[in-house]
Amino acid sequence: MSTNLKDFVKTKDYLICVDSDGCAMDTMDIKHIRCFGPCMVEEWGLDQWEAPILERWNVINLYSMTRGINRFKGLAMHLKEINETYTKIEGIDVLDNWVETSPELSNQALEKAIAENDNFALKKALSWSRKVNESINELPFEVKKPFEGVAEGLAYAHELADVAIVSSANLQAVVEEWELYGLLEHVDIILSQNVGSKAYCIQELLKKGYDVDKVVMTGDAPGDYDAAKKNGVYYYPIRVRHEHESWIEFKSTAVNKLLNGTYGGEYQEAQIHAFLENLK
Repeated sequence: MSTNLKDFVKTKDYLICVDSDGCAMDTMDIKHIRCFGPCMVEEWGLDQWEAPILERWNVINLYSMTRGINRFKGLAMHLKEINETYTKIEGIDVLDNWVETSPELSNQALEKAIAENDNFALKKALSWSRKVNESINELPFEVKKPFEGVAEGLAYAHELADVAIVSSANLQAVVEEWELYGLLEHVDIILSQNVGSKAYCIQELLKKGYDVDKVVMTGDAPGDYDAAKKNGVYYYPIRVRHEHESWIEFKSTAVNKLLNGTYGGEYQEAQIHAFLENLK
């Protein structure tokens, strides 16, 4: 198992990419509810409006078509709403501009932006992001579990295809969580937020020699679907609140359809329709 894209070598004709948080690992809700939202309230001193702000944070990041949005995009979106609805957020325009124009949205990229522009909101965003990572690391391991059916699905897939984790989460967190439950033995490479966007990661994996009609991205959020579309590969959704049955179908049907060339067309269209309807 590798974390280095340059060293990764294709070993099978088929490639199955899998997101981590909210897709394989039942960690997305708890990270947003316990870490992302509360850290934002603390960092910007928003305790006065905590309840509605946290509820809105969860809608943006978990239960709508912006589910799985990059942490900094979600932050800027919500802070703009807070700036208009509750209290002024100093420097929000600069933060929003960085989110919209930066080719990379990560702590490292934000550090570089701060070196060029000593902006209050940029510094607060970096402080928030670091606190989020610390808070996630402090979550007890017993609450960071894979969804039921993940281990069996990945084990089956790995016998027939190369398997890549393609995640926007923190690399250390992904490795620790997957390793704890013995899932890394079913994985060939981990690509996380330090490598680049999910679309970029899939693009680079395709350069290893896979045909686009032999690749599927497995995810739970519109960003996963978009990454698949941008690269012309298939998409298999793990539907929110229907994760277990999604993983059962992954093993029983989706993997085999990929391998026998019947994934496209009617089956793909049905999967995408169910995915979009589920997030309305």
